[in-house]
Amino acid sequence: MRISDNELIALCTDLIGKDNVSLFERLEPNLHRRIVNSLAPDSLPPACVIYPQTIAELSAAITLACNYSLRVLPCGSATKLDWGGLVSRADLVVSTAMLDRPIEHCVGDLTVTVEAGVKYRDLQALLAKQGQFLAIDPPYAAEATMGGILATGSSGSLRHRYNSVRDMCLGIEFVRADGALVKAGGRVVKNVAGYDLMKLLTGSYGTLGIVSSITFRLYPLPEYNQIVVLTGTAEAIATAQQQISTSVLTPTACDLLSATAITDLGLGQAMGLVMQFSSLKASVIAQGDRLATLAKELNLEVQVLGETCEFWELLEILIWQDELRNLSPALTPSTDNGDYVICKLGILPSVSVTFLQQCEQIFDSQSYYLQIHTGSGLGILRVEEVGDLEAIATQIAKVRSLVEAHQGFLTILEAPQELKFKTNVWGYTGNASDLMGKIRQQFDPRSLLSPDRMFS
Repeated sequence: MRISDNELIALCTDLIGKDNVSLFERLEPNLHRRIVNSLAPDSLPPACVIYPQTIAELSAAITLACNYSLRVLPCGSATKLDWGGLVSRADLVVSTAMLDRPIEHCVGDLTVTVEAGVKYRDLQALLAKQGQFLAIDPPYAAEATMGGILATGSSGSLRHRYNSVRDMCLGIEFVRADGALVKAGGRVVKNVAGYDLMKLLTGSYGTLGIVSSITFRLYPLPEYNQIVVLTGTAEAIATAQQQISTSVLTPTACDLLSATAITDLGLGQAMGLVMQFSSLKASVIAQGDRLATLAKELNLEVQVLGETCEFWELLEILIWQDELRNLSPALTPSTDNGDYVICKLGILPSVSVTFLQQCEQIFDSQSYYLQIHTGSGLGILRVEEVGDLEAIATQIAKVRSLVEAHQGFLTILEAPQELKFKTNVWGYTGNASDLMGKIRQQFDPRSLLSPDRMFS
Protein backbone atom coordinates (compact mmCIF):
# COMPACT_ATOMS: atom_id res chain seq x y z
CA MET A 1 0.00 0.00 0.00
CA ARG A 2 1.43 3.34 -1.09
CA ILE A 3 1.31 6.16 1.47
CA SER A 4 1.81 9.90 1.08
CA ASP A 5 4.81 11.81 2.43
CA ASN A 6 2.66 13.38 5.14
CA GLU A 7 1.40 9.97 6.23
CA LEU A 8 4.95 8.63 6.31
CA ILE A 9 6.16 11.57 8.39
CA ALA A 10 3.27 11.04 10.82
CA LEU A 11 4.06 7.33 11.17
CA CYS A 12 7.75 8.04 11.82
CA THR A 13 6.87 10.72 14.35
CA ASP A 14 4.61 8.30 16.22
CA LEU A 15 7.36 5.68 16.15
CA ILE A 16 10.44 7.59 17.32
CA GLY A 17 9.22 11.06 18.31
CA LYS A 18 9.01 14.44 16.59
CA ASP A 19 12.52 15.50 17.64
CA ASN A 20 14.04 12.56 15.76
CA VAL A 21 12.35 13.27 12.41
CA SER A 22 13.75 15.95 10.07
CA LEU A 23 11.80 17.05 7.01
CA PHE A 24 13.84 16.85 3.84
CA GLU A 25 13.26 20.46 2.78
CA ARG A 26 14.47 21.68 6.21
CA LEU A 27 17.76 19.77 6.33
CA GLU A 28 21.02 21.66 6.77
CA PRO A 29 22.54 22.42 3.33
CA ASN A 30 25.42 19.90 3.29
CA LEU A 31 23.27 16.93 4.30
CA HIS A 32 20.61 18.00 1.80
CA ARG A 33 23.26 18.19 -0.94
CA ARG A 34 24.77 14.77 -0.17
CA ILE A 35 21.38 13.11 -0.22
CA VAL A 36 20.57 14.71 -3.58
CA ASN A 37 23.97 13.71 -4.98
CA SER A 38 23.43 10.11 -3.91
CA LEU A 39 20.18 9.82 -5.89
CA ALA A 40 19.59 9.47 -9.61
CA PRO A 41 18.60 12.83 -11.19
CA ASP A 42 15.11 11.57 -12.02
CA SER A 43 14.44 10.35 -8.46
CA LEU A 44 11.91 12.05 -6.21
CA PRO A 45 13.39 13.37 -2.93
CA PRO A 46 12.77 11.44 0.30
CA ALA A 47 10.09 12.67 2.66
CA CYS A 48 12.35 12.93 5.70
CA VAL A 49 15.45 11.78 7.56
CA ILE A 50 14.88 9.85 10.78
CA TYR A 51 17.29 9.28 13.66
CA PRO A 52 16.48 6.19 15.75
CA GLN A 53 17.86 6.50 19.29
CA THR A 54 18.15 2.76 19.99
CA ILE A 55 18.72 -0.43 18.04
CA ALA A 56 15.12 -1.44 18.83
CA GLU A 57 13.87 1.79 17.23
CA LEU A 58 16.08 1.16 14.19
CA SER A 59 14.58 -2.30 13.79
CA ALA A 60 11.05 -0.91 14.19
CA ALA A 61 11.71 1.81 11.59
CA ILE A 62 12.90 -0.71 8.99
CA THR A 63 9.93 -2.97 9.79
CA LEU A 64 7.68 0.02 9.08
CA ALA A 65 9.45 0.65 5.77
CA CYS A 66 9.11 -3.02 4.83
CA ASN A 67 5.40 -3.09 5.64
CA TYR A 68 4.76 -0.14 3.30
CA SER A 69 7.35 -1.17 0.65
CA LEU A 70 9.34 2.02 1.21
CA ARG A 71 12.79 2.43 -0.32
CA VAL A 72 15.34 3.29 2.36
CA LEU A 73 18.65 5.14 2.05
CA PRO A 74 20.77 4.22 5.13
CA CYS A 75 23.52 6.50 6.39
CA GLY A 76 25.56 7.41 9.46
CA SER A 77 26.78 11.01 9.57
CA ALA A 78 26.61 11.09 5.72
CA THR A 79 30.33 11.79 5.13
CA LYS A 80 30.38 9.12 2.39
CA LEU A 81 26.68 8.98 1.53
CA ASP A 82 27.38 10.17 -2.03
CA TRP A 83 30.09 7.58 -2.72
CA GLY A 84 29.70 5.01 -5.47
CA GLY A 85 26.60 4.38 -7.56
CA LEU A 86 23.42 6.43 -7.56
CA VAL A 87 20.37 5.17 -5.71
CA SER A 88 17.34 4.94 -7.99
CA ARG A 89 14.79 5.89 -5.34
CA ALA A 90 14.60 6.73 -1.63
CA ASP A 91 11.35 7.37 0.21
CA LEU A 92 13.07 7.61 3.57
CA VAL A 93 16.61 8.26 4.86
CA VAL A 94 17.50 6.35 8.04
CA SER A 95 20.53 7.62 9.95
CA THR A 96 22.35 5.66 12.66
CA ALA A 97 24.14 8.80 13.88
CA MET A 98 22.32 8.70 17.24
CA LEU A 99 23.36 5.09 17.90
CA ASP A 100 26.60 6.42 19.29
CA ARG A 101 27.27 4.44 22.46
CA PRO A 102 30.23 2.17 23.23
CA ILE A 103 28.89 -1.23 24.33
CA GLU A 104 31.91 -3.11 25.69
CA HIS A 105 35.69 -2.60 25.75
CA CYS A 106 37.54 -5.78 26.70
CA VAL A 107 40.96 -4.31 27.37
CA GLY A 108 42.63 -7.64 28.10
CA ASP A 109 41.16 -9.29 25.00
CA LEU A 110 42.01 -6.32 22.75
CA THR A 111 38.44 -5.99 21.45
CA VAL A 112 35.77 -3.31 21.50
CA THR A 113 32.07 -3.39 20.64
CA VAL A 114 30.31 -0.17 19.66
CA GLU A 115 27.05 0.97 18.13
CA ALA A 116 27.22 1.90 14.46
CA GLY A 117 26.93 5.66 15.01
CA VAL A 118 30.04 5.98 17.18
CA LYS A 119 32.45 8.37 15.49
CA TYR A 120 35.92 7.18 14.56
CA ARG A 121 37.75 10.02 16.35
CA ASP A 122 35.71 9.55 19.53
CA LEU A 123 36.44 5.82 19.54
CA GLN A 124 40.18 6.33 19.08
CA ALA A 125 40.24 8.85 21.93
CA LEU A 126 38.43 6.36 24.18
CA LEU A 127 40.81 3.52 23.29
CA ALA A 128 43.92 5.67 23.72
CA LYS A 129 43.14 6.03 27.42
CA GLN A 130 43.88 2.30 27.72
CA GLY A 131 46.94 2.42 25.44
CA GLN A 132 45.13 0.81 22.49
CA PHE A 133 43.90 1.82 19.03
CA LEU A 134 41.84 0.61 16.09
CA ALA A 135 44.26 0.08 13.19
CA ILE A 136 42.34 1.76 10.39
CA ASP A 137 42.65 5.33 9.15
CA PRO A 138 39.64 6.22 6.98
CA PRO A 139 38.95 9.53 5.20
CA TYR A 140 36.78 12.19 6.82
CA ALA A 141 37.98 10.84 10.15
CA ALA A 142 36.54 13.69 12.23
CA GLU A 143 32.90 12.87 11.44
CA ALA A 144 32.93 9.34 9.97
CA THR A 145 30.93 6.75 11.91
CA MET A 146 32.03 3.16 12.40
CA GLY A 147 28.94 1.88 10.58
CA GLY A 148 29.67 4.10 7.58
CA ILE A 149 33.33 3.05 7.54
CA LEU A 150 32.29 -0.61 7.49
CA ALA A 151 29.57 -0.08 4.88
CA THR A 152 31.99 1.58 2.46
CA GLY A 153 34.99 -0.56 3.37
CA SER A 154 37.10 2.58 3.73
CA SER A 155 40.52 2.11 5.27
CA GLY A 156 43.74 3.99 4.58
CA SER A 157 47.51 3.74 4.70
CA LEU A 158 47.61 1.50 7.80
CA ARG A 159 46.23 -1.29 5.61
CA HIS A 160 49.86 -1.97 4.63
CA ARG A 161 50.55 -3.49 8.05
CA TYR A 162 47.14 -4.30 9.52
CA ASN A 163 45.04 -5.25 6.47
CA SER A 164 41.60 -3.79 5.76
CA VAL A 165 38.60 -2.83 7.87
CA ARG A 166 36.98 -6.20 7.12
CA ASP A 167 39.97 -7.89 8.77
CA MET A 168 39.46 -5.75 11.89
CA CYS A 169 35.80 -6.77 12.21
CA LEU A 170 35.16 -9.75 14.53
CA GLY A 171 31.41 -9.55 14.98
CA ILE A 172 28.44 -7.68 13.65
CA GLU A 173 24.78 -7.01 14.36
CA PHE A 174 22.59 -5.60 11.61
CA VAL A 175 18.96 -5.01 10.68
CA ARG A 176 17.70 -6.83 7.61
CA ALA A 177 15.40 -5.28 5.02
CA ASP A 178 12.41 -6.82 6.82
CA GLY A 179 13.40 -5.29 10.17
CA ALA A 180 14.75 -8.51 11.70
CA LEU A 181 17.89 -8.22 13.83
CA VAL A 182 20.74 -10.53 12.81
CA LYS A 183 24.02 -11.31 14.59
CA ALA A 184 27.17 -12.92 13.23
CA GLY A 185 30.67 -13.52 14.55
CA GLY A 186 31.45 -12.80 18.18
CA ARG A 187 33.38 -10.64 20.64
CA VAL A 188 36.63 -12.60 20.78
CA VAL A 189 39.55 -12.71 18.34
CA LYS A 190 39.55 -16.52 17.93
CA ASN A 191 35.93 -16.77 16.87
CA VAL A 192 34.85 -19.37 14.30
CA ALA A 193 31.09 -19.55 14.91
CA GLY A 194 28.55 -19.01 12.14
CA TYR A 195 28.77 -17.45 8.68
CA ASP A 196 31.34 -14.74 8.04
CA LEU A 197 28.76 -12.05 7.37
CA MET A 198 31.22 -9.39 8.56
CA LYS A 199 33.18 -9.63 5.31
CA LEU A 200 30.01 -9.79 3.24
CA LEU A 201 28.56 -6.58 4.67
CA THR A 202 31.87 -4.70 4.56
CA GLY A 203 31.78 -2.57 1.43
CA SER A 204 28.13 -3.40 0.67
CA TYR A 205 27.13 0.30 0.77
CA GLY A 206 24.00 -0.36 2.81
CA THR A 207 22.44 -2.71 0.25
CA LEU A 208 22.33 -5.90 2.36
CA GLY A 209 21.39 -4.51 5.76
CA ILE A 210 21.87 -1.61 8.16
CA VAL A 211 24.67 -2.18 10.65
CA SER A 212 23.63 -1.55 14.26
CA SER A 213 26.74 -2.64 16.22
CA ILE A 214 30.25 -3.92 15.46
CA THR A 215 33.04 -5.67 17.34
CA PHE A 216 36.60 -4.77 16.31
CA ARG A 217 40.00 -6.20 17.15
CA LEU A 218 42.47 -3.72 18.64
CA TYR A 219 46.23 -3.24 18.91
CA PRO A 220 48.50 -1.68 21.54
CA LEU A 221 49.61 1.86 20.79
CA PRO A 222 53.22 1.79 19.55
CA GLU A 223 55.92 3.37 21.66
CA TYR A 224 57.36 5.48 18.84
CA ASN A 225 56.43 6.61 15.31
CA GLN A 226 58.52 8.05 12.53
CA ILE A 227 57.90 8.92 8.88
CA VAL A 228 60.62 8.71 6.24
CA VAL A 229 60.05 10.31 2.83
CA LEU A 230 62.11 9.33 -0.24
CA THR A 231 61.93 11.52 -3.35
CA GLY A 232 63.70 11.28 -6.69
CA THR A 233 63.46 9.88 -10.18
CA ALA A 234 60.79 7.37 -11.14
CA GLU A 235 63.40 4.69 -11.84
CA ALA A 236 65.04 5.11 -8.44
CA ILE A 237 61.67 5.14 -6.63
CA ALA A 238 60.62 1.95 -8.43
CA THR A 239 63.89 0.25 -7.44
CA ALA A 240 63.52 1.40 -3.82
CA GLN A 241 59.94 0.12 -3.71
CA GLN A 242 61.01 -3.30 -4.98
CA GLN A 243 63.95 -3.58 -2.58
CA ILE A 244 61.88 -2.49 0.42
CA SER A 245 59.20 -5.07 -0.35
CA THR A 246 61.77 -7.88 -0.15
CA SER A 247 63.78 -6.48 2.78
CA VAL A 248 63.48 -6.99 6.54
CA LEU A 249 61.98 -3.51 6.94
CA THR A 250 58.50 -3.55 8.47
CA PRO A 251 56.74 -0.22 7.78
CA THR A 252 53.20 0.19 9.06
CA ALA A 253 52.43 2.36 6.04
CA CYS A 254 54.10 2.63 2.64
CA ASP A 255 52.54 5.02 0.13
CA LEU A 256 53.57 6.17 -3.32
CA LEU A 257 52.61 9.82 -3.91
CA SER A 258 52.47 11.73 -7.17
CA ALA A 259 54.86 14.64 -7.67
CA THR A 260 51.87 17.00 -7.40
CA ALA A 261 51.12 15.74 -3.88
CA ILE A 262 54.77 15.81 -2.80
CA THR A 263 55.12 19.38 -4.09
CA ASP A 264 52.00 20.69 -2.37
CA LEU A 265 53.09 19.03 0.88
CA GLY A 266 56.36 20.98 0.64
CA LEU A 267 58.53 17.87 0.43
CA GLY A 268 60.15 18.30 -2.98
CA GLN A 269 59.41 18.40 -6.69
CA ALA A 270 59.40 14.70 -7.68
CA MET A 271 57.27 11.67 -6.91
CA GLY A 272 57.84 10.21 -3.49
CA LEU A 273 57.67 7.11 -1.32
CA VAL A 274 56.35 7.73 2.19
CA MET A 275 56.92 5.17 4.94
CA GLN A 276 55.85 5.15 8.56
CA PHE A 277 57.57 2.95 11.15
CA SER A 278 55.84 2.26 14.46
CA SER A 279 57.38 0.11 17.17
CA LEU A 280 59.93 0.36 19.96
CA LYS A 281 61.98 3.51 19.56
CA ALA A 282 65.26 1.67 19.01
CA SER A 283 63.71 -0.47 16.28
CA VAL A 284 62.14 2.51 14.51
CA ILE A 285 65.41 4.47 14.48
CA ALA A 286 67.37 1.44 13.26
CA GLN A 287 64.93 0.87 10.39
CA GLY A 288 65.09 4.55 9.46
CA ASP A 289 68.88 4.37 9.32
CA ARG A 290 68.73 1.26 7.14
CA LEU A 291 66.31 3.00 4.79
CA ALA A 292 68.54 6.08 4.61
CA THR A 293 71.45 3.86 3.55
CA LEU A 294 69.34 2.27 0.81
CA ALA A 295 68.20 5.70 -0.40
CA LYS A 296 71.76 6.99 -0.56
CA GLU A 297 72.75 4.10 -2.81
CA LEU A 298 69.94 5.06 -5.19
CA ASN A 299 70.60 8.83 -5.06
CA LEU A 300 67.24 9.50 -3.45
CA GLU A 301 66.62 12.44 -1.15
CA VAL A 302 65.67 11.43 2.41
CA GLN A 303 63.53 13.44 4.82
CA VAL A 304 62.65 12.26 8.33
CA LEU A 305 59.44 13.64 9.84
CA GLY A 306 58.84 13.43 13.56
CA GLU A 307 55.25 14.74 13.61
CA THR A 308 53.51 11.74 12.08
CA CYS A 309 49.96 12.82 12.93
CA GLU A 310 50.50 16.22 11.35
CA PHE A 311 51.74 14.67 8.09
CA TRP A 312 48.74 12.36 7.69
CA GLU A 313 46.35 15.19 8.53
CA LEU A 314 47.94 17.40 5.85
CA LEU A 315 47.75 14.57 3.32
CA GLU A 316 44.07 14.00 4.13
CA ILE A 317 43.34 17.70 3.73
CA LEU A 318 45.14 17.68 0.37
CA ILE A 319 43.34 14.68 -1.10
CA TRP A 320 39.90 14.85 0.55
CA GLN A 321 39.62 18.61 1.27
CA ASP A 322 36.93 18.08 3.89
CA GLU A 323 36.69 21.75 4.89
CA LEU A 324 36.08 22.91 1.31
CA ARG A 325 33.57 20.11 0.81
CA ASN A 326 31.62 21.26 3.88
CA LEU A 327 31.39 24.92 2.90
CA SER A 328 27.94 26.39 2.53
CA PRO A 329 26.61 25.90 -1.01
CA ALA A 330 26.41 29.69 -1.30
CA LEU A 331 30.20 29.86 -0.92
CA THR A 332 31.09 27.16 -3.46
CA PRO A 333 30.96 27.45 -7.27
CA SER A 334 28.65 24.45 -7.60
CA THR A 335 26.20 22.55 -5.43
CA ASP A 336 26.63 19.40 -7.53
CA ASN A 337 29.60 17.86 -5.70
CA GLY A 338 31.85 20.77 -6.64
CA ASP A 339 34.31 20.72 -9.53
CA TYR A 340 36.31 17.62 -8.66
CA VAL A 341 36.28 13.84 -9.03
CA ILE A 342 37.63 11.29 -6.54
CA CYS A 343 38.23 7.69 -7.61
CA LYS A 344 39.34 4.56 -5.81
CA LEU A 345 41.59 2.32 -7.85
CA GLY A 346 43.57 -0.86 -7.59
CA ILE A 347 46.60 -1.88 -9.59
CA LEU A 348 49.47 -4.34 -9.37
CA PRO A 349 52.05 -2.77 -7.01
CA SER A 350 54.85 -3.72 -9.40
CA VAL A 351 53.57 -1.29 -12.06
CA SER A 352 52.47 1.54 -9.76
CA VAL A 353 55.39 3.85 -10.61
CA THR A 354 54.81 3.42 -14.34
CA PHE A 355 51.13 4.09 -13.74
CA LEU A 356 51.96 7.38 -11.98
CA GLN A 357 54.02 8.45 -14.98
CA GLN A 358 51.16 7.66 -17.34
CA CYS A 359 48.75 9.68 -15.19
CA GLU A 360 51.10 12.65 -15.42
CA GLN A 361 50.52 12.64 -19.18
CA ILE A 362 46.73 12.20 -18.91
CA PHE A 363 46.33 15.08 -16.43
CA ASP A 364 49.16 17.28 -17.72
CA SER A 365 47.00 20.41 -17.89
CA GLN A 366 45.08 20.24 -14.63
CA SER A 367 45.51 19.72 -10.90
CA TYR A 368 45.42 16.15 -9.59
CA TYR A 369 46.73 14.07 -6.68
CA LEU A 370 47.44 10.35 -6.60
CA GLN A 371 48.18 8.12 -3.62
CA ILE A 372 48.86 4.37 -3.95
CA HIS A 373 49.37 1.97 -1.04
CA THR A 374 52.30 -0.07 -2.32
CA GLY A 375 51.49 -3.19 -0.34
CA SER A 376 47.96 -3.65 -1.71
CA GLY A 377 48.09 -1.58 -4.89
CA LEU A 378 44.95 0.29 -3.79
CA GLY A 379 44.92 4.03 -4.25
CA ILE A 380 43.01 7.30 -4.43
CA LEU A 381 42.95 9.67 -7.40
CA ARG A 382 41.66 13.22 -7.01
CA VAL A 383 41.19 15.34 -10.12
CA GLU A 384 40.27 19.02 -9.85
CA GLU A 385 39.18 21.71 -12.30
CA VAL A 386 36.43 19.48 -13.66
CA GLY A 387 34.48 21.80 -15.93
CA ASP A 388 33.96 19.79 -19.10
CA LEU A 389 32.23 16.56 -18.02
CA GLU A 390 32.81 14.88 -21.37
CA ALA A 391 36.53 15.62 -21.15
CA ILE A 392 36.86 14.29 -17.59
CA ALA A 393 34.83 11.21 -18.53
CA THR A 394 37.34 10.55 -21.31
CA GLN A 395 40.26 10.99 -18.91
CA ILE A 396 38.72 8.65 -16.33
CA ALA A 397 38.12 6.10 -19.08
CA LYS A 398 41.82 6.27 -20.03
CA VAL A 399 42.89 5.72 -16.42
CA ARG A 400 40.40 2.85 -16.10
CA SER A 401 41.87 1.23 -19.21
CA LEU A 402 45.36 1.50 -17.73
CA VAL A 403 44.46 -0.20 -14.46
CA GLU A 404 42.34 -2.86 -16.15
CA ALA A 405 45.26 -3.69 -18.41
CA HIS A 406 47.12 -4.66 -15.22
CA GLN A 407 44.23 -6.64 -13.67
CA GLY A 408 43.04 -3.68 -11.64
CA PHE A 409 39.89 -1.56 -11.27
CA LEU A 410 38.69 2.02 -10.93
CA THR A 411 35.56 3.09 -9.02
CA ILE A 412 34.19 6.63 -9.00
CA LEU A 413 33.53 7.66 -5.40
CA GLU A 414 32.72 11.37 -5.58
CA ALA A 415 31.79 13.23 -8.75
CA PRO A 416 29.13 15.55 -10.16
CA GLN A 417 25.79 13.78 -10.22
CA GLU A 418 25.48 14.16 -13.99
CA LEU A 419 28.84 12.46 -14.56
CA LYS A 420 27.83 9.48 -12.43
CA PHE A 421 24.47 9.25 -14.18
CA LYS A 422 26.13 9.00 -17.60
CA THR A 423 29.16 6.90 -16.60
CA ASN A 424 29.56 3.37 -15.28
CA VAL A 425 30.61 4.13 -11.71
CA TRP A 426 31.96 0.68 -10.85
CA GLY A 427 33.40 0.11 -14.27
CA TYR A 428 35.46 -3.00 -14.34
CA THR A 429 34.45 -6.30 -15.86
CA GLY A 430 34.59 -9.58 -14.00
CA ASN A 431 33.14 -8.00 -10.86
CA ALA A 432 30.80 -10.90 -10.05
CA SER A 433 27.72 -8.73 -10.52
CA ASP A 434 25.52 -11.78 -11.16
CA LEU A 435 26.61 -13.36 -7.88
CA MET A 436 26.15 -10.07 -6.07
CA GLY A 437 22.64 -9.81 -7.46
CA LYS A 438 21.79 -13.28 -6.17
CA ILE A 439 23.13 -12.42 -2.71
CA ARG A 440 21.13 -9.20 -2.71
CA GLN A 441 18.02 -11.19 -3.66
CA GLN A 442 18.47 -13.38 -0.59
CA PHE A 443 18.98 -10.48 1.80
CA ASP A 444 16.59 -7.95 0.27
CA PRO A 445 14.27 -9.57 -2.31
CA ARG A 446 12.23 -6.38 -2.84
CA SER A 447 15.28 -4.08 -3.21
CA LEU A 448 14.22 -1.77 -0.40
CA LEU A 449 17.71 -0.82 0.81
CA SER A 450 19.73 1.56 -1.41
CA PRO A 451 18.13 0.22 -4.60
CA ASP A 452 20.46 -0.09 -7.64
CA ARG A 453 23.43 1.48 -5.85
CA MET A 454 25.78 -1.40 -6.65
CA PHE A 455 24.67 -1.68 -10.27
CA SER A 456 24.56 1.92 -11.51
